[in-house]
Amino acid sequence: MNSSKDVLIIGAGLSGLAAATFLKHKQPDISLLVIEREEQPGGAVRSHLEEGYLAEGGPHGFLDNCLESRVLIHEAGLANEVEKAPLSKFVRYICLDGKLNLIPQSPGKIIKAPLMSWPAKFRVMADLWKKPLPDEPTVAEWIEHRFGKAMLPFADAVFTGTYAGDIERLKIEGVMPGLRKLELEHGSVLRGGIAKMLAARKEKKDKKRKGLPAMTSFRTGMARLPQAMAAKLIPNQEIMYRTAARSVEQTGNGWLVRTGQLELHARHLIIALPVNRCLELLVGAGLPEPPMQSIPEAKLATVAMGFAADKAQVPFGFGYLAPEQEQRFALGTLFSSHMFPGRAPEGHLLVETLVGGRRHPERLELPDEEIVARAYEDIKQLMELPDPPVFSRVLRPRWGIPQMEEGYPALLAWRNQMHEMLDSLHICGFGWQGIGINDMHKEAWKVAKRILSGVQDGGTAEIKGVYF
Repeated sequence: MNSSKDVLIIGAGLSGLAAATFLKHKQPDISLLVIEREEQPGGAVRSHLEEGYLAEGGPHGFLDNCLESRVLIHEAGLANEVEKAPLSKFVRYICLDGKLNLIPQSPGKIIKAPLMSWPAKFRVMADLWKKPLPDEPTVAEWIEHRFGKAMLPFADAVFTGTYAGDIERLKIEGVMPGLRKLELEHGSVLRGGIAKMLAARKEKKDKKRKGLPAMTSFRTGMARLPQAMAAKLIPNQEIMYRTAARSVEQTGNGWLVRTGQLELHARHLIIALPVNRCLELLVGAGLPEPPMQSIPEAKLATVAMGFAADKAQVPFGFGYLAPEQEQRFALGTLFSSHMFPGRAPEGHLLVETLVGGRRHPERLELPDEEIVARAYEDIKQLMELPDPPVFSRVLRPRWGIPQMEEGYPALLAWRNQMHEMLDSLHICGFGWQGIGINDMHKEAWKVAKRILSGVQDGGTAEIKGVYF
């Protein structure tokens, strides 16, 4: 069986579906096909509904400060299903010295808060005269050099919450390329930030100052987004499930992808897969060898626990994160039913505790009962939970979170080289230029723009906001 399309997309996760949505939005008559080896769309996005509880086995939301994500919500017809939890309203906590410490909402309040000693706070200013570290420092090396050792627990919490990673191994060029570039250009992060702020004021002096973004999800969970995007595609004509790509190869006028039964031809090929699955598929495709065959991954389990609302005293806010120095079983906990209504039955609360990560993969080898018991005992020390959970479920990961460690910047450079060599090959997906939902949507738009205009859009390294 043969099929020929303008665009063939491998992977019906958020990246592949976003690319398809953008292409059809700009060029409705484009001929495209998305193939997905699983029986449903979404990739790592998995919402779990059980006994009136709604938990997430993958990402729990995304910030509403990304234009590409807002466009996708509109195109998917989900504007009326959006739920938001503003960062200005919902506080966050960090676990330090065995107790929860509130993270204030503004820089001024952060400076005044008793989270660090005053000498440690003044040490942050040393960034102004610290020369940039050479080569590719780890996040821990970079943070300690620029801002002092006292900042390490806070950085640990941030990158635990984002990557489930280890700041002793994550590379600053991989996780915060925009910030690293700012430092290298100005010799200091603070000087670069001041210069950027002054330039922005000149350009937007008549515009209102933006406030903090909001965490965004949907009434029926994050899985609703890929489901809605996939529903816009015609089954077996524009999207096929249980259809795994087995090989890819270049042809005279594009690409040939073989599955179990099909030979699919396309002028443009989008590989919208996680980094390691993408590299596996490209073996034998006749391309220059990548600098590495795979990158490390971190697996993270979500422990969903329900409590009677009249007995459990869960602090108001998003939740908390615990740096490694606290030596806790859980990496952190989300106060899910505070953020979004309808996540638990009436009269109950839902919290979602995160276990495992890059540092502690062995914890995922434990049976569900032990994981629940240890997670409960851990968070019970930080909040008032007089009774064990009335509901519990361990949502085990199907995929790992790509880790931007040694060699990752070189891998990104290889991908850029492939894009420069071949205007018909487009690589995006989980772990390529970030792991956040907004990251993937931005990369999908770049791919769509490249196909429609023929112009390579390398973009600039974005300076991302840091949120706990």
